Amino acid sequence: MEQLQKFRDKYRLNFPLAGDTSHKTLEAYGVWQEKELYGKKSMGIVRTTYLINGEGKIQHIFPKVKVDGHAQEVLAALKS
Repeated sequence: MEQLQKFRDKYRLNFPLAGDTSHKTLEAYGVWQEKELYGKKSMGIVRTTYLINGEGKIQHIFPKVKVDGHAQEVLAALKS
């Protein structure tokens, strides 16, 4: 996906990004939900972080992520 390539390049990320235009994975993880902003309802992604171990098992879920302090939260969870 061209948009993901541009995002990766803009932020100089050194790992691949995966897109889900069919929403199959988003729906499986329960993050494609109805949202409301200023009284207007629409479908969208609810920001959520999943820590998945080497065996593919979910170790921790951070629902409704807020940007401020989130990286530190994730690092702390990784260290525990």
